Amino acid sequence: MSVKCIKDYIKNINIVIGCNIGCSYCYARMNNNRFHTIDDFNNPVFFENKLKMLDNKKYGAYLLTGQSDLSGWTEEWKNKVFSKMKENKYTQYIFLTKKPENIKLKETPDNGWFGVTVTSSKEKTRIDYLRNNIKSKNYHITFEPIFEDVGKLDLTDISWIVIGTETGNRKGKIPSEREWIFNIYNQAKEKNIPVFMKEDLIGILNEDEFVQEFPKEFGGIK
Repeated sequence: MSVKCIKDYIKNINIVIGCNIGCSYCYARMNNNRFHTIDDFNNPVFFENKLKMLDNKKYGAYLLTGQSDLSGWTEEWKNKVFSKMKENKYTQYIFLTKKPENIKLKETPDNGWFGVTVTSSKEKTRIDYLRNNIKSKNYHITFEPIFEDVGKLDLTDISWIVIGTETGNRKGKIPSEREWIFNIYNQAKEKNIPVFMKEDLIGILNEDEFVQEFPKEFGGIK
C-alpha cells in the first residue's frame, strides 16, 4: 500500500491559536515562536473571520484544534463554532484536548468528534473524563506521541483511533516502539474501531504494516 499523509484528507482550520498547557513536545508553540502568529501563545486568540471556512465542502473532515486545546476555548467561541457546524451537518469537525477534566459539555453537534491525546499509561484517565464530561455522538483518541506502553485500554464508545510518534529534534525525544503501537492497534481491532497510523511512523513500521482507516462518517475519504 501507499502510505497516506493525514493532512491530505483532513484539513486544519486553526480558528483558535494558543494554549497554556505547556507540553515540552508542542509543535504548535514552536511554530508560533517561529512565525509569531499571535503575541503570546499562552493566551489563545479566536479568529472569528475563519468561521466562514467551516462552510467549505472540499474536505469531509476538518481539525479545529491543530494550534490549540479545546479546554482553552471560551464558551462564546465554542457556541459560535457549534452553531456553524449545525449549518454543515454532513461535514465532520474534530476537536482534541489534553484537559477533558476542565470541560463540561452537556450537548454537542452530531457532526462533532471529541477526543483526547494520550501519551502514557497515566494519561488513560483522560479517556474517562472525555466520556463523562463531554456529551458526544463521536469520541476518538490520538496516541501521539507515545512515550511508553499504555497497557490495557477501555475503548467503550470510542469511534476512531490515531497513532503517531514524536517528530522534530527535541532533546530527550522518545520515538514510538513497535510493541506500543501494535498493543493499541490490537485492542482497537477487538472492538472493530478504525485506526489511522500516521505517516510519521515510517521507519518504525514497514510500509506493508500500516493501517490507515477513517470512520465511515467521514464520507468520501478513502
